[in-house]
Amino acid sequence: QVQLVESGGGLVQPGGSLRLSCAASGFTLDLDAIAWFRQAPGKEREGVSCIRRTEGTACHADSVKGRFTISRDNAWNTVYLQMNSLKPEDTAVYYCAAKVRNERTYCEGYVRGLYYMNYWGKGTLVTVSS
Repeated sequence: QVQLVESGGGLVQPGGSLRLSCAASGFTLDLDAIAWFRQAPGKEREGVSCIRRTEGTACHADSVKGRFTISRDNAWNTVYLQMNSLKPEDTAVYYCAAKVRNERTYCEGYVRGLYYMNYWGKGTLVTVSS
């Protein structure tokens, strides 16, 4: 089993920055990737960013490219989402999720929501407001 715990959310002004963390524990060796999703009030959940475990390749949704950056530590204990130039429309509950390696995948597929994610964190709220 894998446990995921998000942290780092909070209230930030437009144009500000925030870094989210996703701490992964348990049996993580068979994971294909960890991805960030978000869900704003009244909207569907959408993929934000993804990083693949083995290759270390990363991708981001068009709406956050140039502003958000996903990364991980070398031991793969923590995945980060650095969020810069935040906008009010970034307000959402942000979740990290992980998928086991059991099929062919590509990085953008995670952001597009093409895969079943086996493990989810409980989310952390990001509010962008002046």
